[in-house]
Amino acid sequence: MSHALDFSAGQLVTVEGLTFRYRRQTALAGVSFAVGAGVTGLLGPNGAGKTSLLRILATAVPPNSGTVRILGSDPLTAAGRLAVRRQLGYLPQQPGFFPNFTAYEFIDYVAILKEITDRRRRREETLRVLAAVGLSDDRGKRIKALSGGMRQRVALAAAIVGDPRVLILDEPTVGLDPEQRLRFRELIAELGAGRTVLLSTHQTEDVSALCHRVIVLDRGVVRFDGAPARLTAAAENRVWHSAERSPQAVVAWRTGVGAVRNVGVPPPDADLLPATLEDGYLLLLDPSTATEVAA
Repeated sequence: MSHALDFSAGQLVTVEGLTFRYRRQTALAGVSFAVGAGVTGLLGPNGAGKTSLLRILATAVPPNSGTVRILGSDPLTAAGRLAVRRQLGYLPQQPGFFPNFTAYEFIDYVAILKEITDRRRRREETLRVLAAVGLSDDRGKRIKALSGGMRQRVALAAAIVGDPRVLILDEPTVGLDPEQRLRFRELIAELGAGRTVLLSTHQTEDVSALCHRVIVLDRGVVRFDGAPARLTAAAENRVWHSAERSPQAVVAWRTGVGAVRNVGVPPPDADLLPATLEDGYLLLLDPSTATEVAA
């Protein structure tokens, strides 16, 4: 069963004033946002607080302060946590497996944890999600014998057991080759057509391809929240190429054709290039241009 996409259905995940401290480090400092149906991308550098945020939303850890509502329930209460977990799928950054289980046995076990106790229904659901991630032919293989990409697909299959209304995916394409990433992108796009998906990634091209909205976290604070096209537009007329690195560039690199791609404040005679989401993201993270880009 799938859910019809309805952007007018309201905000299904909301957080307000969320703070989280890990030992002496503040991972989240008053984060607030609300999301509805579709795929929302979560971008940010290492240490930005993305994984901490997703672990809180997945009910793995509680925040130090702030409020959370998922599908109308409060996961900070015992009853609310149970209600949320029944409708939530979570793919952590480092999934845990029983390596001697076959792919089928592992998903069957996850289905039991998801309270699918009827044996026939559980088998149907296990076969369904394995087929959805392209593992029908490999369901009898032990997890320890699977490649890294195939293990990621097992982890995604586990996340979608029970057809959850909210999916939280933490770096689902990390370590995958280009073909595997494209297959994952196709599957995530399909999943996002019928539910709320929060996708944390370092791949700006995945956000451009999949997400109708992007939230950028940096040092525990939301720096940007809006359409990917708006973040891309903030870099228009700020990207140019030259024979050598320009002193006005915030970041620059020599491309495969030998020219230098500069991102920053161009000189008057600059040979401008089309901007990308990555360009807008890099400008947003630089202190000299962050305020203007986020406006």
